[in-house]
This record gives sequence, structure tokens and C-alpha cells, in this order.
Amino acid sequence: MAEQRSKRSQNGSGGNSRGRLSGREAIEHVRSELPQLLGHPVDAVLGVEPGDSNGWKVTVQVVELARIPHSTDVLGTYEVTLDGKGELQAYRRRRRYYRNQADED
Repeated sequence: MAEQRSKRSQNGSGGNSRGRLSGREAIEHVRSELPQLLGHPVDAVLGVEPGDSNGWKVTVQVVELARIPHSTDVLGTYEVTLDGKGELQAYRRRRRYYRNQADED
């Protein structure tokens, strides 16, 4: 993580010449930083979209409680907000469910 921050500080952004983090870079930041806050690794990236002020909103799935069989794992869907430089601004759990649960669409 310190290596990533030093790269950001060298060029003033997430690494591109536009001064804005790319969607791919935003996902990489979330995958590296969120597990440190939650204590659980990111299982899957569910979505990424532009946020406010050149930032990003990244939605991820996290295994909050691993069980046997895996179909009964407890998962959480988190929405993470990053600023244009890749700094985590906020995160919150949007949903908690069992892996074998179907979506409520």
C-alpha cells in the first residue's frame, strides 16, 4: 500500500495523464484497501461507475462468513466511494445475504 501511495504522489494522480483515476485503477485501489478495513478479502467486483467530483463508486462482494458447504457463506455487498485521486472517501454495506440466495429482482 505504501508503494501505491508513493506512485500516486510522484505523479499527482492514480497514474494517468488526465489527472483522474481510471475505472481499472479505482478497482485496484478498492481491492487493496477495503480488505484492510473490513478484515475480509474482496470476493468479486460487481460494478464501477463515475461518482461525484471525478471520483468513482465501486460495488464489491465480500465473504463475511465462510461456511461449509460454501453455498451457505454469508456475503456482503459494499459500495465504496473514491475521490479522483483514489483516496477512499466512504464505504457502506448495502446488502447481506447467503451465497445461495437468489436476487430479489
